[in-house]
Amino acid sequence: MVLSLTASGCVTVHGELAVVPSAERSEAARALDDFTDAYNKADKAYDPALDAPYVTGALGTINQAGLKARSITNPDGNAGHQPLELTDAKFTIPKKAGWPRWFVADTKSNRDAAGGPSFRWLVVFLRGGPEKRWEAAYLTILSPGQVPEFRTDKDGWGEEVKPDSASVSVAPGELSEEYSSYLSSGKPEHFAAGPHTDGWRKERADKARLPGLTTQYVDQPVGEGDFAPLGLRTADGGALVFFATRFFERQTAAKSVRLQVNDDVRALLTGDVKDTITKEWLSSQTVLVPASGAAAPEVVVAGRLQGVTAAKGS
Repeated sequence: MVLSLTASGCVTVHGELAVVPSAERSEAARALDDFTDAYNKADKAYDPALDAPYVTGALGTINQAGLKARSITNPDGNAGHQPLELTDAKFTIPKKAGWPRWFVADTKSNRDAAGGPSFRWLVVFLRGGPEKRWEAAYLTILSPGQVPEFRTDKDGWGEEVKPDSASVSVAPGELSEEYSSYLSSGKPEHFAAGPHTDGWRKERADKARLPGLTTQYVDQPVGEGDFAPLGLRTADGGALVFFATRFFERQTAAKSVRLQVNDDVRALLTGDVKDTITKEWLSSQTVLVPASGAAAPEVVVAGRLQGVTAAKGS
C-alpha cells in the first residue's frame, strides 16, 4: 500500500482504507470561490461552457440546460446580470474513506428580495478522485430555521450517513425510488405533508384535466454516479440527505386548443409541437430523515430545485 501527500497536506491511502476529512477547510473555501466565480461568468455570458467544469450531478444538469436555453433566447448574454455573492460560509466536512469525497457549504446569498425573508444557500461539493476538481453537485435554498445542526466530532468534522445506512428511518439510497413512487401513487406514506409532497401531488391532480388539456406525469429514480444520494448526520441522530429524481410531464391538447410553449422550453425542443409536448425535468430534493426508531419517523422534504432539461413535440 502506497502513501502520498496531496497538495492540501492530507494523506492519501491508495487502497482507500483510511478515514480522513473529505477536504481541508481552506480547500473547501477555495472550491466555493471557484464555483461562484465560474457561475457568475457563465450567467453573465449565458455560456454553459464557462462553468461546466465546476458543476456536476443534479445541479450541473439543471444549470447546463438552463444556460443552453438562455444562450439561444438571449444570444448577446444576460443584460440583467447581477453577480452572485455567497458569504458567511459554514462548512460541514464529513470524514470518510475512499472516493468520491464531498462536503456542504451553508452560505448567505445576496439574492434575498428586499424586505423579504432571508434564505441560506446550501451547496454540496463533490470530488470524484485525487486528480479531479471540486464540483457543485446539489443546491438547496432553505430558511435559516430549516438548516439543521450537524453532528461533528471533537475536531469539528462531520459524519457521513451512507446510502445503505440502517441508522435512519429510510436509508438514503432508497429515497429516490421511494419519492418517485410516492409522487406517482401516494405510497409509501412516510413522507410528511408539505408543498413538495401532498401539496405537489394535489397540484398535479388539479392540472391533470383542464378544459382542452390533459397532463400526465411519469417519475423515475436517479441515483448513480454523481447523482448518488449524499447524507450528513444531524445532531439529533437523523440525517440531511440530498438526492435526485427525474420526471416527464406530457401535455396533450384537444384539436381546438393550441399548446403554449415558453421560450426557454422551446430552445430545448426537438420535433414539432402539434398536439403534444413532453418535458423532461431533473429534480433535486433535500430531506430531513429521522433516526431509526424516532417517535416521529416521517421524512420531511425541506427543499426542491428542478429544471427542464429536454423537450419533445409531436
